[in-house]
Amino acid sequence: MKIIILGAGQIGITVARHLASEPRNEVTLLDERSDVLQELQDRLDIRTVQGHAPHPQVLAQAGAEDADMLMALTTNDEVNILACQVADALFHTPTKIARISAMEYFNYPRLFHKEILAVDVLISPEQLVTEYIQRIIEDPNALQVLDFARGRVHLVAAKAYHEGPLVGQQLKILSEHMPGIDTRVAAIFRHGQPIIPHGDTIVEPGDEVFFITAQQHIRAVMCELRRLEEPFKRILLAGAGNIGRRLAKVLESRYQVKLIEKNPVSAARAAEQLAHTTVLLGDAGDEDLLLEEHIEHTDLFCAVTNDDEANILSAMLAKELGARKVMALINRPAYVGLVEGGRIDIAVSPQRATISGVLAHVRRGDVVKVHMLRHGTAEIIEAVVHGNRITSQVVDRRIEEVRLPAGTTIAAIVRGEQLLIAHHDTLIQPEDHLILFLADKKRLAEVERLFQLSVV
Repeated sequence: MKIIILGAGQIGITVARHLASEPRNEVTLLDERSDVLQELQDRLDIRTVQGHAPHPQVLAQAGAEDADMLMALTTNDEVNILACQVADALFHTPTKIARISAMEYFNYPRLFHKEILAVDVLISPEQLVTEYIQRIIEDPNALQVLDFARGRVHLVAAKAYHEGPLVGQQLKILSEHMPGIDTRVAAIFRHGQPIIPHGDTIVEPGDEVFFITAQQHIRAVMCELRRLEEPFKRILLAGAGNIGRRLAKVLESRYQVKLIEKNPVSAARAAEQLAHTTVLLGDAGDEDLLLEEHIEHTDLFCAVTNDDEANILSAMLAKELGARKVMALINRPAYVGLVEGGRIDIAVSPQRATISGVLAHVRRGDVVKVHMLRHGTAEIIEAVVHGNRITSQVVDRRIEEVRLPAGTTIAAIVRGEQLLIAHHDTLIQPEDHLILFLADKKRLAEVERLFQLSVV
């Protein structure tokens, strides 16, 4: 697939790196800064073009005439929209994705009808991160909460601790402990390495366990892995940027929310927009301020400024001063693995959320949703199966008959409104939504071929 990416910021670079790691993709990265492009070309298998993103001759130089997809990921909404418009009008680019940060655009979805603005997919990293953090706040025991099939099924990541009834036991006893509750452990990461779970797999303390179940059963399954924490009540946010304000807005009606911002203009704007959030002018890295705001009684400290180092240090300080749990927004992918799980409980990556948002449009076959796991080393995919036993390698076959690549498992099936936990004899039917775990991205092409229809 020929993909043009506009904007060599952190998000553009991370998306380019991820897509270029898949041999079938030809990636061209376009930016105005020649020094940044030169450095990237030296270390990534990509082509680079210097120039202003929406200019027709620049897009032509980038290969827009035969590109399959254009991803406009600059930090300027209007540049992204115009670039998509030019790519459609002059080059008829099949798929155009635009990064949009200003929520005002989302309030008028009719703008993005084909006849008005030629944007096929809108991506808002800020909104994706806000939703990601919100899901974790709603379940404080989880490391990660991802939804599939329009929210009918959830994938939840949790760390196993000694006090969990399932810890030290084989997975097959899970159904004995919870009769009537449909769930399945889709994957286990132990010391950073994936384990494909079987009935005789023993859960060990420290394992990151990814299980699939319906929303109403998450808490019951979590009880098997750890002693449950009390729900969050008091939340302290650091940073009144796009993410901080959005997060406060969705949380303030259900939690006691305080927001710290050191920029007077940003603090004033947040105070005007938020009805039930206490906005404080100050530095979240100020020990005296944190103590004055009773950080030791805070259930969650969440640092979401635009400065990675400030987020990391303020979160570590908040943890040291007694905050129950701390989260930090981290833009540099290399930092995420270094800090998560130490003094910082959860590191949130806008790049990871954005990549998950665009992957479904890159994958072949009818892929509805893709989420990266463990820093991109694994994926979980929701794919729809079509056809019949003759035209499909999957339809009208039991799961044990499907030739899945090594390290790939079908964890669940969503059929209409029904969630089916996958078993070896489960029969796959047309239009089923399959939730697949892929431990090795190198086998991705083999998985995609399974869902491609053959011509009779």
